[in-house]
Parts: sequence; structure tokens; C-alpha cells
Amino acid sequence: MAESVEPDGVAVADPDYRAAVVDLLGVIAYGEISAFERLAEDAKLAPTLEDKVALATMAATELGKVAGLHERLAALGADPFEAMAPFRVAVDDFHRHTAPSDWLEGLVKAFVGDGLANDFYREIAAFLDPETRDLVLSSLDDGDQAAFVVDRVRAAIREQPVQGGRLALWGRRLMGEALTQGQRVAADRDSLTALLTGTVDRPGLDLAALGRMFTRLTEHHQQRMADLGLDA
Repeated sequence: MAESVEPDGVAVADPDYRAAVVDLLGVIAYGEISAFERLAEDAKLAPTLEDKVALATMAATELGKVAGLHERLAALGADPFEAMAPFRVAVDDFHRHTAPSDWLEGLVKAFVGDGLANDFYREIAAFLDPETRDLVLSSLDDGDQAAFVVDRVRAAIREQPVQGGRLALWGRRLMGEALTQGQRVAADRDSLTALLTGTVDRPGLDLAALGRMFTRLTEHHQQRMADLGLDA
């Protein structure tokens, strides 16, 4: 569980905190738009009409989350599209480097790759004001997506066990690429790093707590791989 620091009631009046919230909502919003585009594209690879509809529905759900994030950004006095713009290159590069070659790789990416990013955002959410925290957590809810992906991937491995090794390697690659993307975003946006590590006026995580956070991220990734029947 994330180690939270509850911001005070006037947190959003702090310009540094506000900048961090705008960045966080911006990257999540653009991530949701990218997820919509990717899932809609992956639906073309679906082996059955049922699977195609399921993935298209998942895509629509991701797009539906953007409106709430944009509304919160506007309430903070930020332009939603300007808030998303700094993250386009990093997010687009991640998806370009991890373009799935088939239906199963697309499913694993939706479950493992997106899951790792969402775990990181949940960690950051512990340092947000209650209203923003609740919005962020609701936007990261995958609903029935996890059960659908696990069912399809496990069924494919039962039918063709050789798929397990290939998809396990793919899952490891996704984690490496996701960590690289996260480091790039953190390096470019000091405000997000400050949310975790703290400032003079706002406490954050010390080195030991940061270590525990990364341990949790790794454990969650390993659990997702296990859920799929894959070795991490």
C-alpha cells in the first residue's frame, strides 16, 4: 500500500503542488487517449466478433475517462490540451517501441504495460488532495478488462503451450520499456518527482520509502504475469 501524505486543505493554492497535479492529470489523460487508440486498433486483430466487440468496448471506456480529467484540469485553471502536450512524445514513443505483432501481444500489453503505469500513478495519488486523488483512482479502474484478458491469454496458452514462453518474454520487454518511459517523464517533469520526494513545505518519501515503492511495483508486475500464467 502506498505511503500517503495528506495535503492540507489549501493544497491546490500552492503553485508547485498545482503544477504537479496538472502534470499528473495531463499525462494520465493523454495515456487514456492513447489507450483508446491502441485498443481500437488492436480490435482489428481480434479472432472472433465477440472479442472484437469486447476490445472496442474497452477502448470506449478508456476514452470516457478523459472528460472527468479535463474537467478537473479546467477547474484548476489549466488548458487540458496544453497539459497533455508535454507527454505526447514519451507516450507515443513507448507505444511505437511496443507495437504488438498479434492479438495476444496486444492483450498482454493492455494488462501488463498499462497495469505498471497505473500502479505508479496510484502511488503518486497517495500524495494528492482528496478530490484529485479520487478522480485519479477512478480513472485507473480497469473494470472487467483484467478478467477478460486473463481468460483469453490463459486459454491461448492451454491450447498452445509454446505461446507461454513467447508472451513471457514480451511481458518482460514491456516492463523494461515502461520503466524507461517513466524515468523519461520524471526527468522531464520535476513537479512529478517533487510529489514523491517532497519539498521544503511538503513531506515526501525518503530513500527507504522509495525503495519500498519500487518493490511494490515489481511485486504487482510479477502478480499480473502470474495471473496470465506467465513467468516474470
